[in-house]
Amino acid sequence: MVIKSFRGLMTDDTIDTIVLHTNTGSTGYRITKMQLMPEKPGSAAAEHVVKVFKIPQTSTSSEIDFNDNTLLAAGYVNNDTAGDDNPVQDSVIFDLEVFNQDIFVTHKIRNGSGNVNYYIELEQIKLDLNENTVATLKDIRNIKSQ
Repeated sequence: MVIKSFRGLMTDDTIDTIVLHTNTGSTGYRITKMQLMPEKPGSAAAEHVVKVFKIPQTSTSSEIDFNDNTLLAAGYVNNDTAGDDNPVQDSVIFDLEVFNQDIFVTHKIRNGSGNVNYYIELEQIKLDLNENTVATLKDIRNIKSQ
């Protein structure tokens, strides 16, 4: 099992692209870990929402809708500056779906200001022809439905 990791620092209202596509589509991925951390823990109060999508995004939002079939993961981190009584709190939920195309990470601040770091681990999976076709058709259907 090969694990690939990706990390980045995001400002408010930004979108990162993680390039994963191949010419044949025979390499698939699955999220195995996602973590969030404020750039300056305890020094800049903010509520960060980070989401991972299977299709390109044109805007960011702090709303999380698990009915969206293009959403692979969502994370929330609250960086409270009130001291040791209120440590950084976070919650991350991700789908175990296999995909074989690029993914898109969005960041939106719900309240406050500051930047957030993300760390994502993907399990690399060799897809046979049937799995490759299913993953590619799902991506095409999701893009057309938008």
